[in-house]
Amino acid sequence: MNKVVALAVDFGGTKVEAALVDSDGALIAASRSRQPTGRAATSEQLETSVGAVVRQALAALGRDHSLIGAGVGCAGPIERARGLVSPLNVPAWRGYPLRDFVASVVHEAAPGVPVSLEMDGVAITLAEHWVGAGQGIDNLMGMVISTGIGAGLIVGGRVVTGPTGNAGHIGHVEVAGVTGEDTFGSVSSLEAVASGPHTVAWARAQGFTGATGEDLAAAYAAGDEIARRAIVRTGTAVGQAIASATALLDLELVAIGGGFSQSTPDLFDVIRQSVAQHHFAFVRKVRIVPSGLSGAGPLVGAGALVHRAELVP
Repeated sequence: MNKVVALAVDFGGTKVEAALVDSDGALIAASRSRQPTGRAATSEQLETSVGAVVRQALAALGRDHSLIGAGVGCAGPIERARGLVSPLNVPAWRGYPLRDFVASVVHEAAPGVPVSLEMDGVAITLAEHWVGAGQGIDNLMGMVISTGIGAGLIVGGRVVTGPTGNAGHIGHVEVAGVTGEDTFGSVSSLEAVASGPHTVAWARAQGFTGATGEDLAAAYAAGDEIARRAIVRTGTAVGQAIASATALLDLELVAIGGGFSQSTPDLFDVIRQSVAQHHFAFVRKVRIVPSGLSGAGPLVGAGALVHRAELVP
């Protein structure tokens, strides 16, 4: 009997990945690959990267595989109905037709296979609900702290996308009393304060000599005071944003993934302490946990756009 699989594509601010995902939420290991994206990339370079990972994933299709669709998760904002993307940290693509481009590559090998596009936060939240930390939870936010900060929402057991596909864009919620970089027109947006690169930039302005999130994590582990302050600052801001989202939506659980979220387990303690300061008990009750998907969440989520499509309006 053929194994039903979906092609999953995750496009973000530093890399694009693709893989095949089976109906149990498992990646077909030999199908997974990544290519660079980034702020300096041209549109042609981005197309080359996307095309390469899609073709490599499709090359792993075996005779015992049945490809039923392709799901694309992309950093926002997006225009869901038209399949267009404008990922904030990739300036070369503004209103770019990513869904149609992926479809053109997929249809070289599998004509007629449907392709869907959602914001990456929607994909990660579907993954957590399906096979991750949010199983059995019907009021859930899945969150990514990495090059940028994104999120998706499941409320009442259904994905919330909004009319444009951008519901859950928590990176652009304002946080009080913290000033970040003026990258997005607002120095107090969560992403401008608390993304990996912006946390490192703040630390460097205080005298930190490292250059990456990995450097900051190592310094924190070694007891560096600037790194400690940077983590506290970021965790406090993330907690404020989660508390605001919970006050609005009465969330039960927030599952957080992304590379920078793994800088130290203490980050989660700071986030929880920040939420615990909220006035309302129904906000303080929200559980905040690491992603249950070991770094595979965005790809599993892109696959879930196909395998769990019934949850997406």
